[in-house]
Amino acid sequence: MFGELVTQLTSPAFISHVVATVLAVLIAIAIAIAIAVPSGLVLGSVPAVRQATRAVIEFLRPIPSVALIPLALVMLGFGPETKITLAVYAALWPILFNTIYALDELDPLLVETSRVFGTGRVGVLFRVALPSALPFVLTGIRLAATTALIVMVSVELMAGSQIGLGYFIMEARSGPGRMDQVLVGTVVAGAIGVLLNNGLERVRRRWVAW
Repeated sequence: MFGELVTQLTSPAFISHVVATVLAVLIAIAIAIAIAVPSGLVLGSVPAVRQATRAVIEFLRPIPSVALIPLALVMLGFGPETKITLAVYAALWPILFNTIYALDELDPLLVETSRVFGTGRVGVLFRVALPSALPFVLTGIRLAATTALIVMVSVELMAGSQIGLGYFIMEARSGPGRMDQVLVGTVVAGAIGVLLNNGLERVRRRWVAW
């Protein structure tokens, strides 16, 4: 397998599969952050909104992304939009709930002190709540990244994608079956997961010194 790994890592075709998957994962994570962090701040700071949306969130959260593949294919087709959308859906929840939990743990004294100095609700949210929530948010992003990668490769495997590590693995196992290539694709996917996890952990330690 080692020889096949070296061969594939020097193959432009294989590199294009790796780049396609990594790029799609990064896009999915960015979209998930853009949706989940503001939503988590609102849900964590406005009890009425949190109560009103609780039933919907609790209904949607347990649904696995892979169970939504048929619906996504009908609505979005076989393009990269499908796998990115499903990865966003999977990545949303760790970030959202970590953000909400962080606001639940926010020291009320910090909020009251900022309001004494004339800070409005929005100012408190972004100047007090978000910085305090940052360690939890970054942990949620780290968990979301590996989840997004798992979903991305799974969708590429199952939904007939034309490029990506999942597609490479699917092609390798079909026909005569190249188990060495299947293992190479699996190992590289695992390595990407480790790099994502370790990289985001380094970011968390650098940004959050306390």
